[in-house]
Amino acid sequence: MGIPTIGISIVREYTEKVKPPRTIFLRWPFGHPLGEPFNIAQQRAVLAEAFKALYSISTPGEIIDLPFRWKREKYRDDVVEGLKDLGR
Repeated sequence: MGIPTIGISIVREYTEKVKPPRTIFLRWPFGHPLGEPFNIAQQRAVLAEAFKALYSISTPGEIIDLPFRWKREKYRDDVVEGLKDLGR
């Protein structure tokens, strides 16, 4: 058993060609895979979804499209709280 990895992609075409083991995809501007600069709640939300995907993706090469919208969504600062249950 190896070390699980997750990719965060903003260019779906390249991700489909490379076929990493598991990936989350966001329709965001190039160079901003975690979100807007200084938007900590947004960045935490992306990381939380990435960690959840480590547990939920069972098919190699699967890509999960995240529904987050660039600069048009409110993010909770406590989003990381939901990850505590995954460690059990």
